[in-house]
Amino acid sequence: MRIEIISRNENKLLNRMEVKYLVSHVKEKTPTREEMKAQLSANLQVPKELIVIDHANTNFGKSVTEGYAKIYKTKEAAVKLEPDYLLYRNGLKEKKE
Repeated sequence: MRIEIISRNENKLLNRMEVKYLVSHVKEKTPTREEMKAQLSANLQVPKELIVIDHANTNFGKSVTEGYAKIYKTKEAAVKLEPDYLLYRNGLKEKKE
């Protein structure tokens, strides 16, 4: 799995960095959110707890995934701004039963 950053935007109003990326996974399964977060964390030198993957799309038959992630300065900022379903998917919040 290889990740390539397409664009990086600094959103000063929301105190976060917004990143569009491509993941190449030839002869491998589609990577999970955790695997993509770990790779983004290594490439951008940020803790993976601060990364929220908004979406990742893979077209049928292709071995490339396009994604969009938001990197916050603090975990509290992410919890305050992101909707609950994204926090659950990214492991930043636990579901109540």
